[in-house]
Amino acid sequence: MSSYQHAVTDADTAETLGSGDLPVLATPRLINWCERAAFAEAREALQEGQTTVGTTVKVDHVKATPVGSTVTVSCSKPKNDGRRLIFHVSVKDAAGEVVAQGEVHRAVVDRDRFLARFGGAQA
Repeated sequence: MSSYQHAVTDADTAETLGSGDLPVLATPRLINWCERAAFAEAREALQEGQTTVGTTVKVDHVKATPVGSTVTVSCSKPKNDGRRLIFHVSVKDAAGEVVAQGEVHRAVVDRDRFLARFGGAQA
């Protein structure tokens, strides 16, 4: 399981991101951090030319986190169900209390074949 720490800043709030009007950690930012953790974890299992794309996010955001707080996003090694990689994620505050938990699903794709569907755009 890998872990990543993030300090909550004004740029991460619901008020700033437009998902609410309070100066606390926004759910969209929290989900982004969870997806970034899953993407980083997935990269370790990929072959040359492969990448992953997000397909499903199921996260319960259960506790508000104010600006100035630090949270730790933990991401499990993936389970492969044959079609996608499934990661279990949890987010805890500095006191070890759960801020959020859930799953992130990512599909493994061939980068060039995937991009070819959009006119051959290369990344």
